[in-house]
Amino acid sequence: MGDAHRFGNPRSRQAAFRLGCRSCSSQGRGFLAPFGLGWWLLATSAFDGATRLIEVVTGCTVALGLMLAARRLLPPSAGGAFPAGRRRRFNRINGFQWLLIVAIAVACARAGMPVLVPPLVAIVVGLHFLPLAVVFEQPRLRVPAALLIAAGISGLAVWLANGPDGTVRFVVGLIAALSLWGMAIWTVTGAASDAARAVRE
Repeated sequence: MGDAHRFGNPRSRQAAFRLGCRSCSSQGRGFLAPFGLGWWLLATSAFDGATRLIEVVTGCTVALGLMLAARRLLPPSAGGAFPAGRRRRFNRINGFQWLLIVAIAVACARAGMPVLVPPLVAIVVGLHFLPLAVVFEQPRLRVPAALLIAAGISGLAVWLANGPDGTVRFVVGLIAALSLWGMAIWTVTGAASDAARAVRE
């Protein structure tokens, strides 16, 4: 069997797409590692001074390490193009997600409650993984879906308990970042394992 067939399974393609490690990175959408960094930076906004600087450097190091690991461990053919139908479905889901995020940001700003943006966005991002699990034939995407929704709900709970805005950002950002980075590790190691197994066969 040729390499294109060996490495053309949904797990490898989804991993490459999500981590931007090969040709799919040019599409510039939804990479787990950088998005995890974005949530991490949100969490660090609860701190200042040297503490925040150390946390920012740590987050950047983790994200860069994940992307380099993906580039090294995944086979080149893992970044092949998706079928047109799958790509269209992804674009619709992703586009709708961004529309909701913009609507949340505008609504919260007008209501004078910007603190609610992170938890509500986390819930939206989590929900968008559910249809993606079907599109990519990846049931494991339900894991970050559940964790991101939990992050959003946790942030709302802190806000309802009259917690400081910084605590809301920290709780949502930390849970979301660790969830996305954990999923990135799980995905790339799984794809690399599949690729190695295919080579042996």
